[in-house]
Amino acid sequence: MNGYVVLGSAVVGLLVGVTGAGGGALMTPMLVLLFSVKPSTAISSDLVAAVAMRPFGAAVHLKRGTVSLRLVGLMALGSAPAAFFGSWLLHELAHTRSATANVEKALGAALLLGAAAMLVRYVMDRRSANPRAADLESLPLRSAATVAIGLVGGLVVGLTSVGSGSLMIVMLMFVYPQLAAKRLVGTDLVQAIPLTAAGALGALTFGHVQVPLTSAIVVGSVPAVVVGSLLSSRTSDRWLRPAIFCVILASGLKYTGLGNGQLAWAVGAVVAVVVVDTAMVHGKERAGHRESVGERKKKHLVGAPR
Repeated sequence: MNGYVVLGSAVVGLLVGVTGAGGGALMTPMLVLLFSVKPSTAISSDLVAAVAMRPFGAAVHLKRGTVSLRLVGLMALGSAPAAFFGSWLLHELAHTRSATANVEKALGAALLLGAAAMLVRYVMDRRSANPRAADLESLPLRSAATVAIGLVGGLVVGLTSVGSGSLMIVMLMFVYPQLAAKRLVGTDLVQAIPLTAAGALGALTFGHVQVPLTSAIVVGSVPAVVVGSLLSSRTSDRWLRPAIFCVILASGLKYTGLGNGQLAWAVGAVVAVVVVDTAMVHGKERAGHRESVGERKKKHLVGAPR
């Protein structure tokens, strides 16, 4: 068991627990680029390890009531069969390096599109002051769109091990913009259980899994995803959505072929901008809160009996 794989898996597991995204989007590139694992083996081993990792993070959110089981059921209708089919398709493409490279480039473009979509959604929410406080039980369901999210995400997960968080959580943000980020993360972590189980079954059936590699991923990621889930279930949208955005952006840039040095500078610059913007918004909210408290005190003093 490679200790560096365990350490890297712990970092990725923490990100998965916090953001719901980044499992395959970070784990697979890490295995391929840092540890020279064959792409098909990295994808399959990551899928099998996710079956052990996801339930721990999901259990935390289920306990805290940040999961919509109705959404989970609809997405699973599409994602489970699509993930198994994607694993078979990976088996057919595993011996074709050019086909795998094309899939990775297309996936990188999809992740960058998702990051751009999140940015647009953020600007729209800022302008409309969307509170994102919908109740899970009374949430109106868009059944066809939700099943379609499962189909698309399941196919991509089976083929690349990416998508259960990185792509599907972005699609959920657009279909259900009234949901808070922690509810999106919780719902996504739970729906990923049947999805990754179907993908892992396909991976085991078509034989790309390495047991020592999978074990190292599980040992590192499981404790970390629990810690990350505890953080995300208590974290406000102010910090959680920017974290999801940065993870998806970094994954997309890496899949499109950006070098490690360039990636570090690009992501570092984006993180700096996000932190400054989030801090400014937080400062304005605190100033507005102090102003409203001051006005209430003035009214109280004016109306108080003398």
